Amino acid sequence: MDNPTQAPKAPSGKTSEKITPRAQDFARWYQDVILQGDLAEPAEVVKGCMVIKPHGYAVWEILQAELDRRFKESGHKNAYFPLLIPESFLQREAEHVEGFSPELAVVTIAGGENLEERYIIRPTSETIIGHFYARWIKSWRDLPVLLNQWANVVRWEMRTRMFLRTTEFLWQEGHTAHATESEAHEEALRMLDTYADVAENVMAMPVIRGVKTQAEKFAGAVKSYSIEAMMQNGFALQAGTSHELGQNFAKAFDIRFQSQSGNLEYVWQSSWGVSTRLIGALVMSHSDDRGLVLPPKLAPTQVVFIPIYRKEQERDLVLERANRLAAELKQARIIAEVDARDGYTPGHKFFHWEQRGIPLLIEIGPREVQTDNVVIRRRDVEGKQTRPAAVLDQTIQDFLNTMQADLLQKARRRMEENTVLADSFEQIEGILQGVTAERGGGKFIAAHMKDDPHCDAKLKEIKASVRCIPLVDVFDGPGKCIITGQPTSQRVIIAKAY
Repeated sequence: MDNPTQAPKAPSGKTSEKITPRAQDFARWYQDVILQGDLAEPAEVVKGCMVIKPHGYAVWEILQAELDRRFKESGHKNAYFPLLIPESFLQREAEHVEGFSPELAVVTIAGGENLEERYIIRPTSETIIGHFYARWIKSWRDLPVLLNQWANVVRWEMRTRMFLRTTEFLWQEGHTAHATESEAHEEALRMLDTYADVAENVMAMPVIRGVKTQAEKFAGAVKSYSIEAMMQNGFALQAGTSHELGQNFAKAFDIRFQSQSGNLEYVWQSSWGVSTRLIGALVMSHSDDRGLVLPPKLAPTQVVFIPIYRKEQERDLVLERANRLAAELKQARIIAEVDARDGYTPGHKFFHWEQRGIPLLIEIGPREVQTDNVVIRRRDVEGKQTRPAAVLDQTIQDFLNTMQADLLQKARRRMEENTVLADSFEQIEGILQGVTAERGGGKFIAAHMKDDPHCDAKLKEIKASVRCIPLVDVFDGPGKCIITGQPTSQRVIIAKAY
């Protein structure tokens, strides 16, 4: 029978397969890529929430595994703490409760009765973990405590966007306790480096490591660090944070230990976290107007074979070869599958996997079987290449490694080309004039500015913020603050941000 792979009509009610061009409307493009890439969809029945679909959750599982392995290699252990937190716990640390108060979801009724004390649905866990640390830590011998929690949290957001800002989201939060301030400081920086390693070497997304200004730090922290990434529209995205909590929560929850000298002292703490917003960062870092682009290290499926045949008698020959080659790749620990679905044309299959960001698509038809070749398409570049089927595992691994490196280099070049210097507030205002998330045109602006809430407030007038003070000064050292005129040690990174 000729043409057995006729494509059926799309089911009624299915989202349009057309993706809005980035240049036309970046925000709409982002949403289209997520929907057509089968990553997630809005959960309209629950305000501000989303459903993470199997393809999107598989990406999250790979990120989890990469992070979890690094956490455990550095001595951390996983634990789990309650979702519901007594309201009184948050009130013990004044800055913490003030910072989170507008975002809290509160449980007031349970079992049909009003609760004596209201519960907060976990926005973060410093307080509940502090309560238990006070019970567990008694001596210097109990330190350090290095725990991580994989969990969901709820923050009542007014304006939501899938993966970037949703009412409920998934994350990990590390919480550690130490005998000295220097140990807590080293821990906060070590975990920041861990996040940067995953961002750059797994996600192929370059980041700037830095410290937050006092106005932008985590509520209740002494000092906050972050990794900041640049999206394709020039907007910044905070991809991970690590905090020195000092002794703030230790004093609020009486977490004390007997030191080696016999004194009773408060512990020093850190906390750190990344969330499913990393998937949003991934989408906006690499995808294009054809849909999702996944770095090979994060692709749930790295290679898909597309069988091409015109006659039924060719089908078995082509599928047998495709299945055998896919099995060889799997033995080489390359995640491969064969799209053997009937009723779909090869063109439909290419389109289907392209929108889902699969790194490599391999064409195989009667001609390729006869010549012992395959035809390889890379998702991130145009064109295709014919390669021998012999030692295909090494060929494919080389393709995947090259694509991973190219995506990082492309993103790094974009950040470098869109980072500019400014020596006055008016210059910054001019650079960012007309820049919106939809239209793009954003920049990372390096300017001298003091760590002063007054300066941060001035930037908010033009809807910009200090993303971080880089840990490594790659610019020109000390200068005068663009707002106060006072001396300052180095330039900060200013941008519009998600």
